[in-house]
Amino acid sequence: MAGARDASRLSLRDARARARQLATALVQPQVSSAARERRDLLVLLAAVALVVVPHFDHLAWWATAILMLLWFWRVWLTVTQRPAPGRFAMLPLLVAAASAVWIEHGTLVGRDAGVTFLLLLMALKLLELRARRDVFVVIFLAFFILLTQFLFSQSLPIAALTIVAVALLFFVLTSVNLVETDLPAARKARLVGAIVLKAIPLTVAAFLLFPRISGPLWGLPGDATASSTGLSNAMSPGSISRLLESNAIAFRARFESAPPGNERLYWRGPVFGHFNGRTWTPFAQRTALPPRLAIRADPASAVDYSITLEPHQRDWLFALEVPAVAPDATELAPQLTPEAQLVSARLINERVRYAARSYTAFALGMNETDASLRDWLQLPVGYNPRAQQFAAELRRRLAGSSSGAQRDGTGAIAFVNAVLEHFRTGGYQYTLNPPLLGRHLVDEFLFDTRLGYCEHYASAFVVLMRALDIPARVVTGYQGGEINPVDGFMTVRQSDAHAWAEVWLRDRGWTRVDPTAVVAPVRIARGLPELQRQTGLAPLATGDGALAWLRSLRFNWEALQNSWNQWVLSYTPERQRALLAAIGLDPDGRTLALAFALTLSLLLGALAVVSLRHRVERDPLAEAYALLRRRLSDAGIDSAPTLAPRSLLARVERQLAPGSRAAAREILLAFERWRYSRAAASVSRAQLRSLRRAVRRFRPRAAS
Repeated sequence: MAGARDASRLSLRDARARARQLATALVQPQVSSAARERRDLLVLLAAVALVVVPHFDHLAWWATAILMLLWFWRVWLTVTQRPAPGRFAMLPLLVAAASAVWIEHGTLVGRDAGVTFLLLLMALKLLELRARRDVFVVIFLAFFILLTQFLFSQSLPIAALTIVAVALLFFVLTSVNLVETDLPAARKARLVGAIVLKAIPLTVAAFLLFPRISGPLWGLPGDATASSTGLSNAMSPGSISRLLESNAIAFRARFESAPPGNERLYWRGPVFGHFNGRTWTPFAQRTALPPRLAIRADPASAVDYSITLEPHQRDWLFALEVPAVAPDATELAPQLTPEAQLVSARLINERVRYAARSYTAFALGMNETDASLRDWLQLPVGYNPRAQQFAAELRRRLAGSSSGAQRDGTGAIAFVNAVLEHFRTGGYQYTLNPPLLGRHLVDEFLFDTRLGYCEHYASAFVVLMRALDIPARVVTGYQGGEINPVDGFMTVRQSDAHAWAEVWLRDRGWTRVDPTAVVAPVRIARGLPELQRQTGLAPLATGDGALAWLRSLRFNWEALQNSWNQWVLSYTPERQRALLAAIGLDPDGRTLALAFALTLSLLLGALAVVSLRHRVERDPLAEAYALLRRRLSDAGIDSAPTLAPRSLLARVERQLAPGSRAAAREILLAFERWRYSRAAASVSRAQLRSLRRAVRRFRPRAAS
């Protein structure tokens, strides 16, 4: 008898303990349900803004305007607690959005049209948030749209913005799933941080080990195909000087040893020989070519380096003068043209890396013939008569002849020096803002304005050399560069774009002559930033005074971007194979799959161990009650976690359809009976399973 009483006391004590457990879980200091929902919705709207804003750069103006209007409308409804538009009011908006996308793109699928349509759908869905299910739809749609950002840009800022947006979306997702109770924002933030931290090892393993393909699955991102260089396949007055204000990066170089001095940093690009009186372009077809490209280089002047070239939509590559052989880059299939220009077999429409070797002491084109040099003497008829006259006077003054200048290297050098001396002593100025020129642009530059940028001096020099019967051509590219002290890479910017001349001398071959070095020696010897400092144009470029910290900030940011480019965006299949080979793995598909599966198993096992260690005993009855409240919330009946089953039943009988009331009444009364009555101690596992099954199958419908 005493044993029975003891057992009864134990059962009653267990029932009371479970009741206290439910009370602890459900009866905690709460923010009101409406205030909590409003707070979560505002966080969701902030996350949606981070998802949408990066797309503004490529969306049509009307799509951007509509998205902003819908977003501010939802914010206004949330802050003022106004009711959302009815479902029938949303239908015309949906039809209008689909029609606008169709008119703009001619389809609703594809990258541009599909992303635009998804963004509009998400914005419209924000206006009809009525139940938790609608919030889930917006959250998961936002997760998907986050991925579409990388179809347009894979830059570091976009990646950072994505991480912030993911954290906010997880914050809202966590808050919405906390049905029984609310948590302080700091605790939810720690929970989200733990989720993100646990995902990092798996993400890194997948990035390093998952088999990579040679190109992206859905084509190149938009920023990969955007032109990032100002050099073109033609040169006319102003075509290079307009790049002065561009701080965009053309390429980065890393030298295996100490880099050459600034005066030797000539990065060779397009070579121009045809002149129509205003514009220099490459020859469409040469009259004759030399037997082969002949380069005699001094081995002691060899320079080894690697280049990370930004996309520019052309086929040319840049190399320090002069590359003796084409780099060994299989995917680019580079080759040297007869003009010693390095070109790729395909357009550079994505960031590429290649290693090269150049020689700063060389002789180029010693095997040229009279026939192959004839093209480099061409001048248009009827242009620049004063320049022609000046060349004739110079020839008479030096007692030379047109044929003698070409045959005798000493005579040609005398003409070259005479023209350079004319630039040095003739009152010419190197200006960053050259004036506009008319039809006879060389004449106007030489004898009227005497103000010009590098392309003016190179063009005028080549015209004078050809008028003196000396083969000459214009070479464009970049001159100089800036070492980033943070990562050691040399950064060559668009503002470093430059043009110089080459003349052919019998004993030396093609010889570089840069008239800019005569007029503005600081530009060549110490670089454009130093020239700008002396002219007071760019304090940021040199870091003088109070702006030095901005220069340091720029160096650090560019080094960070470069690391992102080098180790993330440039992680090609070749680099993956090299990494696996370095750690002793055979980089074939089977090995990669096995390594990835093993790493995944270890990570998941570690997460499982951590989860089991922190696992707490759950109340199955409380979980079933939370599921019931979610079912009712989907039908439009929201309830606080502290609302008792009997009170919830009163609301259910008023708001549910008649067909759903009986099932709801039976379930709620069972909750009340098994939680609060003396029968709570005798609830079996079978009864709990039956109750949970009934709740899962319960699909309530709201009264019409």
